[in-house]
Amino acid sequence: MSPESDHPVEYFYNTKTRMVEKGRQSSWEHLMGPYATREEAAGALEIAKHRNDAWEDDDRWDDDRG
Repeated sequence: MSPESDHPVEYFYNTKTRMVEKGRQSSWEHLMGPYATREEAAGALEIAKHRNDAWEDDDRWDDDRG
């Protein structure tokens, strides 16, 4: 937690600038997060890819079922 606040610091990945931001500095339309650490935010695209792959492999989300 930051000494100035009772709220934990959050990090965001900006898809437009491809940079990690400490706190929400940009429009939500360009942000992924929040993440607890700078490292997690830096890996946001990889995290999203793994989640998407897992959802595609999950039979509960199979729209082609009759």
